[in-house]
Amino acid sequence: MRVLGATFQSLTNRNLRLFFGGQTVSVIGTWLQKAAQAWLVLELTGSGSLLGVTAALQQLPTLLIGLWSGLLADRLDKRRIILATQSAAILPAAALGLLTLTGTVQLWMILCLALTVGIIEALDKPARHTFVVELVAPAQLTNAVTLNNTVFNIGKVAGPALAGVLIAGAGIPLTFFLNAASFLATVIALLLMRTDLIHRTEPAPRRPGQIREGLRYVRRTPALLGPLVLMAVAGTLAYEWQVTLPLLAHDTFDADPRVFGLLYSAMGMGAVVGGLALAGLLRANADVLVTTGLVFSGFLLLIALSPVLPLTIALLFALGAASIAFRAVASTYLQLTANPEMRGRVTALLLIAFTGTTPLGGPLIGWIGDLAGAPAALAVGGAGTALAAVATYAYIRRDSARLPVATPTLTGEPDDPHAQPDPGPHRRPDQPAHPRRVQLRPRP
Repeated sequence: MRVLGATFQSLTNRNLRLFFGGQTVSVIGTWLQKAAQAWLVLELTGSGSLLGVTAALQQLPTLLIGLWSGLLADRLDKRRIILATQSAAILPAAALGLLTLTGTVQLWMILCLALTVGIIEALDKPARHTFVVELVAPAQLTNAVTLNNTVFNIGKVAGPALAGVLIAGAGIPLTFFLNAASFLATVIALLLMRTDLIHRTEPAPRRPGQIREGLRYVRRTPALLGPLVLMAVAGTLAYEWQVTLPLLAHDTFDADPRVFGLLYSAMGMGAVVGGLALAGLLRANADVLVTTGLVFSGFLLLIALSPVLPLTIALLFALGAASIAFRAVASTYLQLTANPEMRGRVTALLLIAFTGTTPLGGPLIGWIGDLAGAPAALAVGGAGTALAAVATYAYIRRDSARLPVATPTLTGEPDDPHAQPDPGPHRRPDQPAHPRRVQLRPRP
C-alpha cells in the first residue's frame, strides 16, 4: 500500500485528475493519427525519406517558434492557452479525415496539414507541460511529471494498436475523425477545473530581449546546458519513432498495419508499466539522468541487433520503460533547477531538444533507413545517445570540480531526504534550486 500511495500520491489533487483524464483521451487520439498518417505516407510513397520529411515539417514550428511560445507560457494564463490550442487542433484532424475519405488526399496536402498541426503543437506544448507545476505542490512534482509521461505512453499503447485495427478493418479516415473528437476531452476537463486551486506562477514581466535572456541564462548554467544538449542529441537521433518504427514493420519484417501498431504498443506498454513502477522511486538529479540515458541507449542498440520479431517486441517493451524514466528525470530535473520565471523558456528548450530537432533528425534517420535499413537507423540513435550521456556526465562533473569547496551547515531541523527542491521565487536567475536551506561556511 505504501508503494501504491507513493506511485499515485499526486492524484489526490482533483484538478490534476481532471487534467490527466482529458489528456489520456486526447493523447490516444493524437497517437492514433500519428500512426495512421505515417502508414498513409508509406502507402502513397513507399519512401522512408519522405516519411522523415513529413515528421520534420510537423516539428519544424517547435524549432522556429518554440522559445517564443515558451515565453508566452511564462507570461499568459497556461489554462487559457491550452483551451485555445486544443480547440484549434480539431480542424486539421477533421480536414485530413475528409480528404482521405473522399480519396482526394495527396502528399502535399498531408505535408501542409502536418505543418499546421505543428504550429498548434508548438504553441501548446510549453504551456501544457508546465501547467502540471501549477496543479501540485513542489514535493509532488516528480511524481506528477512521471505520471504525466505515463499518460502520454498510455496513448502510445492504445493509439497505434487501435490504429492498426482500424486501418486494417474500417480504413484510415476513421482514425483522423476520432482524433478530432478526442481533443474535446481536454477542453471539457479544463472547463471543469476549480481555478481557485490553480497556483499560477507569477507572470514574467514584459520587457525587450526576454528570449535572449533565456538563452543566456541556460548558457551560463551548466546544470541546465549539459542535460539540454544530451536531450538534443537523443531527440535528433533516437526519438524518431514516426520514422524508425514504420520502417521496421514495413521493410525489415514485411508486416501489415497491425504489426506496426503492435510495435508502437509494445514500447508504450513498457512505458506505462515502467512509469507506474518508477513514479514513486525516481529522483531527479544529474547522475540518474545520465544513467537512464545509458540504459535507454543500450536497449536501442539491442533492438538494432535483434533478428526476429518476438525478441524485438520484448526489447521495445523494455525500451519504453527506459524511455519514460529518461524523459521524466530530464523534465523534472530541468523544471526544478530552472528559476520559476524562466521555467517556460527552459521547458520550451527541452521540447525543442526532444521534438524540435526532428527537422534535422527525421530526414537524416529516414535516409539512413532507406540506405542501410531500420536497424542501422536505430543503432545510430543508440550510439549517439550513449556518447552524449558520457560527455554530459564529464561536463557536469568538471563544472562541479571548479566550484569552491564548502561545508553545508543546516539551519533548524533537517528536511525530509526525499523532499523535492523548493523552486522559490527569491533565487537569482543563475542560482539553481537546492533541496535544503543551508548556510555555506568555508572548510578550514
